[in-house]
Amino acid sequence: MADLVDTHAHLDDASFDSDRQAMYERAAAAGVRRWIVPAIDRGNWETIERLAGERDGVFPAYGLHPLFIDRHRDEHLAELPDWLDGHGAVAVGEIGLDWYVEGLDPVRQRDVFARQLGIAKEHDLPVIVHARRAFEEVIHTLRRIGGLRGVVHSFSGSEEQARQLFDLGFHIGIGGPVTYDRAHRIRRVVATMPPEWLLLETDAPDQPCMHRRGRRNEPAFMTDVVDTVAVLRGISREEVAEVTTRNADRLFSLGRARVDDARQRGTDQN
Repeated sequence: MADLVDTHAHLDDASFDSDRQAMYERAAAAGVRRWIVPAIDRGNWETIERLAGERDGVFPAYGLHPLFIDRHRDEHLAELPDWLDGHGAVAVGEIGLDWYVEGLDPVRQRDVFARQLGIAKEHDLPVIVHARRAFEEVIHTLRRIGGLRGVVHSFSGSEEQARQLFDLGFHIGIGGPVTYDRAHRIRRVVATMPPEWLLLETDAPDQPCMHRRGRRNEPAFMTDVVDTVAVLRGISREEVAEVTTRNADRLFSLGRARVDDARQRGTDQN
């Protein structure tokens, strides 16, 4: 099976501190050998940069997550462009809107989201979008700003919302929730969608697959998602791996990122 890309894994999470190396080894043994690690706030940008520098195949994304809107400051937004330029970013993320959790300032969320989309557009980088009970507004905002590309991770919307995202040049990220028997809507989307817009993810350490409920999620478990997608689409596991890896390489320019990273490391050593 082709090497898999986990396009959304919070590998900087403290739950991995005691066995991070073993986690990487389990993932590699399962065929998951590249990981995109999105930030949640200014406080973990350095940690993610360090993880990317310590292991080949770890690619950083920097951004400000809507769930932590109270932590974000205007100076963090002002710092973001330089971080994208100088720290190997393959995307701006995790960013977005969340209307599910109560008490999150909607006005501030909208402002921070739109400003980060503008930064991504200026830097010609894809975005990693969080959208919970906010699909219509996220789609409207992406359409209004225009000229963007990226992925809506942990997609849980309708077939029509998925089609609107594809029309805008956006992928959908599919992880553990698709393995649940009662996830009828997302299973229909995955079964019928154009394959060129499909990405795989774990959202580790969150969103484990159905038969791993209650356990910490990790990239090695993405093979469960591969198996489910293969059954839903009536294709082989190898085909799922091949198309989703190709999609990830194309969206995030992972081949170019590896070359740029190697050059930067050589410069640092001189």
